[in-house]
Amino acid sequence: MAKLFGTDGIRGVANRDLTPDLVLALGRAAGIEAARRGTVVVGRDTRVSGPMLEAALVAGLCSAGASVRLAGVVPTPAVAFLTREQEADAGAVISASHNPVQDNGIKFFSSDGYKLSADLEESIEQAMSHLPSDLPVGADVGTAERIEDASDLYVDHLLRSIDVPLAGLRVVLDCAHGAAFEVGPRAFKEAGATVTVLHAEPDGTRINVACGSTDMAALAKQVQATGADMGFGFDGDADRVLAIDEGGQEVDGDRIIALSALRLKEKGALVKDLVVGTVMANLGFRRALAEHGIEVLAAPVGDKFVVEQMRETGAVLGGEQSGHVIFAEHSTTGDGVLTALQVAAAVAGSDATLSRLAHVFEPFPQVLLNVPVRDRAGLEDADELWDKVRAAEANAAGFHEDADRLPQAVDIATGVGLHATHRHGLVVHIG
Repeated sequence: MAKLFGTDGIRGVANRDLTPDLVLALGRAAGIEAARRGTVVVGRDTRVSGPMLEAALVAGLCSAGASVRLAGVVPTPAVAFLTREQEADAGAVISASHNPVQDNGIKFFSSDGYKLSADLEESIEQAMSHLPSDLPVGADVGTAERIEDASDLYVDHLLRSIDVPLAGLRVVLDCAHGAAFEVGPRAFKEAGATVTVLHAEPDGTRINVACGSTDMAALAKQVQATGADMGFGFDGDADRVLAIDEGGQEVDGDRIIALSALRLKEKGALVKDLVVGTVMANLGFRRALAEHGIEVLAAPVGDKFVVEQMRETGAVLGGEQSGHVIFAEHSTTGDGVLTALQVAAAVAGSDATLSRLAHVFEPFPQVLLNVPVRDRAGLEDADELWDKVRAAEANAAGFHEDADRLPQAVDIATGVGLHATHRHGLVVHIG
């Protein structure tokens, strides 16, 4: 069997790559290996293929003897939260996040609300090809029931994360026809904000289509047209968010993390004065936080890796330029709605606009190149390649003082198939 799990679960075209048969086997294996035939919380986004795959996943879990608690259409971080709140043995989300309509995916959480380890994912994959001889029968077959107050529990959790009311703020939310369509507007309204909502119909045929965090044009236009204080665009499963300031300018993940880090530091809550970013974080972001005495660690791209490094170091804040932001005090994974509430609370608790708070740094020029390779597994031991990488890095060093050297750095990096790192504003991904 080809490797199924990537950096964020399993994804593919629903009913072609990710078939009900495959998901049935996946559910059975996960019920045994991850849940140990205990209780599993299952949620999904609005995709048209969601109910089909949910039925297959639930059937597999019940076949393994696991009991399923259905959360319905909720954001990915809601499932992580509910897995802990319900004291379940595992959680599962059916979503392809920001991917196109035809895609779908499945990712799992352990009982503590964190994404599964690579070892446990490998155990699930191996178990998929072996039908257990001791499958339960009779009263031992798993059952499924709905968590009737899933959204209520999650919204209450979101509201507990902010320390100031949002009364007086005018906010536009673009829900991308996805999982935040209900809880996003509801949380902001209950926090006291005046809310205008875009793309909040739970239409699985239009999820992420010209809306949400993947296309911020409509949101920026609406913020300016209504004179709102800010806007937020979620992706399909609402585990990430990007913002629009009052002037219609985009506020990316780096800026959200930067303003949040400064707010936490001011409150004495930024443990170890430490933030975890990724190798794609802008050099300007890193330097600006350093000037405030805040160290930025660089994890590999993927919020799973950011969270791992946060847990290892004790950092309470981390995230990605793409809008995955983790506030460890409140969440075990990226949470778009929670992050949006934190940004709004930062504005509500100050006399500054979002544009002023977000203008923490001037971004350095940054180039992203994707270079395909035949065998990703062989990269780790490719000593000759990494020697050339180090040479490319050395060549690109200092280009921010001499902008004329940037094209040369790009040429060299492309030639060796890798990158001059984020330190020099040039990022090339291999994959």
